[in-house]
Amino acid sequence: MPSIEIYSGNYCPYCMRAKSLLKERGLAFTEYNVQQEPTRREEMAKRAPGVRTIPQIFINNRHLGGCDDLYALDRKGELKDWLKA
Repeated sequence: MPSIEIYSGNYCPYCMRAKSLLKERGLAFTEYNVQQEPTRREEMAKRAPGVRTIPQIFINNRHLGGCDDLYALDRKGELKDWLKA
């Protein structure tokens, strides 16, 4: 089972879209809300240096990027490869 983590925030449309796609694909994920838990934003920044926006998605401890990156990977059919690694 792949490990999927998403750093998100309240009322973030991109976060909602990313989570929606993961749910549509039947993928379980762990969500960290950086607004409710500010230390999670620091953690996110350490895991993905230079990144400040949400959502940020990690699959099997590998940084994927944000919502647009997730959708692009899915469109190319490469999301399955990330889930296997």
